[in-house]
Amino acid sequence: MKLFMVHVGFYDEEMGEGLYESHINFFIAASNAKSAKKKAFNMEQFKEKKMHIDGIKEILDVEGYRVVLEKTSHTNKSKVYSYNESKKL
Repeated sequence: MKLFMVHVGFYDEEMGEGLYESHINFFIAASNAKSAKKKAFNMEQFKEKKMHIDGIKEILDVEGYRVVLEKTSHTNKSKVYSYNESKKL
């Protein structure tokens, strides 16, 4: 498995009357870019917001460190630092 950042755009009627395009990134584990694209298309949020893909980046390394994905039984165990928590770091 490889790590892909899928950069998506969408127009949200609830924000700015849908005039401005918003963007977010999804990080997806997949064997190749085509599979990452398919996974993004199948995400409920992607469908609900009628998103489109602006680009896909395969992430091989970060600041001199190789990215290695290992299968785990844990899901969504990431630590999120809030605005106030991150200010104190």
